[in-house]
Amino acid sequence: MADWGHTGASDETPFLLNERSLEAHAEAIHEGLWYVQTSMKRAERPFSGIDPAELARYFSEIDLDRPRGDLTSALEEVDALYLAHAVYYHRPQYLAHLNCPVALAAAVGELIQGSVNTAVETWDQSGGGTLIEQKIIDWTAARIGFGSDADGVFTSGGTQSNLMALLLARDAHCRDHLGLADVQRTGLPESAQRLRIFSSEVAHFSVQKAAGVLGLGSDAVIPVACDEAFRMDPVALECELERALADGTIPMAVIATVGTTDFGSIDPVTPIARLCRRYGLWLHADAAYGCGLLVSPDNARLLDGIEHADSVAVDYHKSFFQPVSCSALLVRDRRHLSAVTWHADYLNPYRDAAKGVPNLVDKSMQTTRRFDALKLWLTLRTAGPEAIGRRFDRLLGLAARIYWQLGADDDFEAVNRPSLSTLVFRYRPAGVVSRAQLDQVNTHIRDELMRSGEALIAATTVRGAQHLKFTLLDPETTAQDVREVIEAIRRCGERWRAASGAAGGVAGCASQEAS
Repeated sequence: MADWGHTGASDETPFLLNERSLEAHAEAIHEGLWYVQTSMKRAERPFSGIDPAELARYFSEIDLDRPRGDLTSALEEVDALYLAHAVYYHRPQYLAHLNCPVALAAAVGELIQGSVNTAVETWDQSGGGTLIEQKIIDWTAARIGFGSDADGVFTSGGTQSNLMALLLARDAHCRDHLGLADVQRTGLPESAQRLRIFSSEVAHFSVQKAAGVLGLGSDAVIPVACDEAFRMDPVALECELERALADGTIPMAVIATVGTTDFGSIDPVTPIARLCRRYGLWLHADAAYGCGLLVSPDNARLLDGIEHADSVAVDYHKSFFQPVSCSALLVRDRRHLSAVTWHADYLNPYRDAAKGVPNLVDKSMQTTRRFDALKLWLTLRTAGPEAIGRRFDRLLGLAARIYWQLGADDDFEAVNRPSLSTLVFRYRPAGVVSRAQLDQVNTHIRDELMRSGEALIAATTVRGAQHLKFTLLDPETTAQDVREVIEAIRRCGERWRAASGAAGGVAGCASQEAS
């Protein structure tokens, strides 16, 4: 192994990656790769189950001012502290959150990006990286159905995309309806406290966070009732819009969610878009989860109406099987992106804009940004969009199959027929009817599975009641894999019943009928 820089090492010791250290770089990559491969092979379960306090004790003994002195030793430490206790999304027992295993070509893209360390904010820092990102933005906009006036920019994730979309919506509203051409310079008017945003009652929490950051306050977000499939009800939306106007507040924007985090539900975008046009509102489509439908051979119809949105959030690091982070915000009219433009003489001076120099910072809330488009570029150029879409379709089919299987199982109660690849349900065996007991057993099941590392599943509440959730984002997961997790859930539930005496004492709980 190469000498990796013991304390007091000479200037000849490889430290920086450059043309003089390429051999050392290759050795380092191979050594790190060995640890990755070893840890993935030994990970028979998605998680070790270690308690956070227990793992924290090991960290308390580490002094970052005293280096271990060589890469091999440092990698051994990373293996013990991180790789041995990482959460592995490629394991079929991982069914918790919107995390995916990654495409092989994308992993290579990460290696290239990390080594070259391109920053894409300006042309003079990025060169061809700028055009790769722009090409993917243009391709995505065309898939959405936007015209030639569209544009966009890569972001850190759906939360940033939603924040930026609402910033653009806020400034557009102030300009078009309040006569304020530049609130970025002059600040918000007093009437901004009356601006309102409308999203479904199960929309992502980042909408409230964005409203707070933008100075509107989280209370400016009005939750709109959903139908039985957890989709925004357009009739309820119109009622909320009329109520807001009657109360003297000012509707500004509507968020249509194309794939809610809990239910995978898709709001009816077309009728929502009609209401937005009638009331003069910005329509943002949060398709962070559902963006995989853009390349779906079988289910693209679920995106009908998204082309009418003013802005769209997509998370390639969810349903395009890309490493975190890899996301974007697209807008139907690129002129709105000027709301985040600021020219600095040392970075992106006005003269660059006049000459047509493509400085991506001109349309980004971030300055320094990674070249996250490269991994998606390599995936598209290696396998093509249909290969991504077929795998996403496979997940949708698997979720539907598991839904029907749970519906036929007397020990379980499924909440939603999935539109995408999430499924909310709860363990509800015969005889356990107390809502308190049902909440306890379902909480216990998730905690026990995580402690054992046998499986990782998510939890949520539905109308105040504790439920469990599967999120399927590994296209190689099989129905048998999921059935094994279901059986593990059943075993946890049966152990809880035996320990708590719930199985034998439920008659007295009959008056506490579960919801």
